Amino acid sequence: MHDRLSRRSFIALSALGLGGFFALWALLAASALVPKLFLPSPVAVAERFAELTQQPFVGYTLQQHLLSSFGRFGAGFALAALIGVPLGLAMGWFRWLDGVVSPLFDALRFVAPIAWVPFAALWFGTGIGGPILIIFSGAFPPCVINAYRGAKYVEPRFVEAAQTLGASHWRMITEVLLPASVPSIVAGLRISAGLGWQSLVGAELIVASSGVGYLMVKGQSNISTATVMSGMVAIGIVGFAIDLLLRSLEARIHRKRGR
Repeated sequence: MHDRLSRRSFIALSALGLGGFFALWALLAASALVPKLFLPSPVAVAERFAELTQQPFVGYTLQQHLLSSFGRFGAGFALAALIGVPLGLAMGWFRWLDGVVSPLFDALRFVAPIAWVPFAALWFGTGIGGPILIIFSGAFPPCVINAYRGAKYVEPRFVEAAQTLGASHWRMITEVLLPASVPSIVAGLRISAGLGWQSLVGAELIVASSGVGYLMVKGQSNISTATVMSGMVAIGIVGFAIDLLLRSLEARIHRKRGR
């Protein structure tokens, strides 16, 4: 009963917070303290959002822009996971590999994804390679770090049992380290997805000819604040959906492990 009440209270407080935000926004827009050109009302943004789903803007509807963005995100995120997770596990198991890779990795992971934009523009122009590079640079570090931590904190008794049975390095990684590291890996993928999605939008603001970021740039150049804010709403909805999906996966894994 207490948990149910706490959850209801949380939902009520969340609704109150959202309601207060939109009420303040509506009041500020109606007060004319800020010109409507620069701060449209929530209703105006909602109407523009609906309009963008029906009428193409800079060549595509909002759904098509989102699909283009999601395709770039999927490619960059998948590449980061396919390289980062095995690398992190291997670094956690092989000390010599950790020593070789860590200095370069620790230096590069602090470079903001947006700093790769000039290289992306020079190397790939407005093609798909540029955004993928920037998404990869944002999504890659959490994949490596969490897989590494998962491998480092595997219970020693599991490792000792496998070594006693004469397991090879490959079997140790695939049958001991990987299963034991799954919760940490999934947590890293959740962080990675959030950073990758944020990096995508930054990339599309500069090195893309379609996508939600590109839509926002064109909305700004047309002095259409409602279009820009509609893009922001779309970004928030999709980002929340991605996080919710990975959070559900993380909770399911913990339930299976009895945590």
